[in-house]
Amino acid sequence: MLNRLGLARIAAMGVVTIMLLGFFAFLIFRVTAPQMAPLYSGLSFDDSAAIVAELQSSGVPYELRGDGETILVPRDQITSVRMTLAGSGLPTNGQIGYEIFDQQSTLGATSFVQDVNLIRALEGELARTITSLAQVKTARVHLVLPKRELFRRERQDPTASVTLGIRGALNASEIRAIQHIIASAVEGMDPNAVSVIDDSGRLLASGNTDTANGVVGTDLDERTVAVETRLKNAIEDLLTNVVGAGRARVQVTAELETTRSTKSSETFDPNGQVVRSSQTRDLANSSTGETPSGQVSVGQDLPNANQSTATPGAATDQSKTTEETVNYEISKETQTDISEAGSIKRLSVAVVVDGIYVSDANGNSTYQPRTAQEIDQINNLVRSAMGFDETRGDQLQVVNLQFAERPDLVTAGTSEPSLFDFTRDDLMSAAEMAVTALIGLALIFFVMRPLVRKVLTPEDTLALPEPTMRPVSTEEALTEVMHVPDDPEKKAMMDAAKRQGAAHARTIETVGSLVSENPRQSSVIVRDWLTEAA
Repeated sequence: MLNRLGLARIAAMGVVTIMLLGFFAFLIFRVTAPQMAPLYSGLSFDDSAAIVAELQSSGVPYELRGDGETILVPRDQITSVRMTLAGSGLPTNGQIGYEIFDQQSTLGATSFVQDVNLIRALEGELARTITSLAQVKTARVHLVLPKRELFRRERQDPTASVTLGIRGALNASEIRAIQHIIASAVEGMDPNAVSVIDDSGRLLASGNTDTANGVVGTDLDERTVAVETRLKNAIEDLLTNVVGAGRARVQVTAELETTRSTKSSETFDPNGQVVRSSQTRDLANSSTGETPSGQVSVGQDLPNANQSTATPGAATDQSKTTEETVNYEISKETQTDISEAGSIKRLSVAVVVDGIYVSDANGNSTYQPRTAQEIDQINNLVRSAMGFDETRGDQLQVVNLQFAERPDLVTAGTSEPSLFDFTRDDLMSAAEMAVTALIGLALIFFVMRPLVRKVLTPEDTLALPEPTMRPVSTEEALTEVMHVPDDPEKKAMMDAAKRQGAAHARTIETVGSLVSENPRQSSVIVRDWLTEAA
């Protein structure tokens, strides 16, 4: 059988067998190998080295990706591995927390060293807390905690600065949340005293603490955006229920007060008089003297001169005085108005409403503008929603225009999750299994099946033609050969046949000699002839 197959076929069968064994070995290894999933990503080299050492000691298989920044472990062991690493204090994210006091001995440590360790611990714990946010990759926190010196009344407030490595971008509320996290963890720190920048050097929060006369620029921008977003969402929600989803566009511009002002006024009411107290006093006076015709002497000026008997011509004067004091309390009103910074100074709202699309008998939709009555009703609704104040200088414009693209009336995201909602991992696994199955089927049907069929199918033997003439004896043959016909044409044909037979005999003798001299090459040639015939 081996001689019949030949060396080329045997080599091809061996190569195909090795390929199939390797392919199925790969399938078995792939199926039995654990599915790896990221344990941690974005790690520093210190954390990566510590985690790898811990995994090696515990015998957990792992893979490194991205120059050691990402570590992969079997998916079914992620939770247990994370709990084990958390018990060992990993990852540290490059920061040292309160465990610094566990690693160092307090015996012989000075107060300065303890204070420095406390600041390092606070910075590390705050950095870990900030890094736990979804949008933050890395964080570094620097605290300035000034000490109050003896015999000094002034006290300097603590400040902080934060450098963030972020994924994408942080909005104003997230930046404000980071400031409040740090300010709440440090005693006496104001959230506005925390400056925040990202890893590209862009200032996210200035950390300006001078807010006595107003608000800082970052705070004002945050309040402005918050007011505009709140009003825009409220108006759009209102219009969505009226004109449909995506059929209205709202733009709000708010101008806020930037300074804090105080106004005091005192008003007196003259008609609101009330008697508070009243006092009445009566005075009576009497005096005696001579008439003008009498003479004036020195004796009249002496003490007890009036006790002498009245002389003819003397007169007595009497008078009575009444005094009354009434105190009134006048009512007054004192009013103090304080205008805080950040209040709404003026609003400007622009609303664009799409028209109506009407379908005709052929199914073609045509645009129709809304009526003036509908626009007035929408205008009144928006006025009420925004709190329109004409004395404040508010502006409102409601315009009906056709949108460039017809909005989709079906709100996205309203369908419930179905049975065929697959995750990305499920789709990748299904695609891998499908490709593997296709390769296996292709090898079976296009390689193994033809080869096996060709090996197992026996070769057809060449059937010799059955003799059509009866056997003749030697005498008859010699008689027929020696008989020469008298016809000259037949005689010429017999001569030509004799010459051709002699040439064939010589050729056969030559081939026979070649076969006897080179039997191996002759067998190869015959095998090739048989292959071509098959």
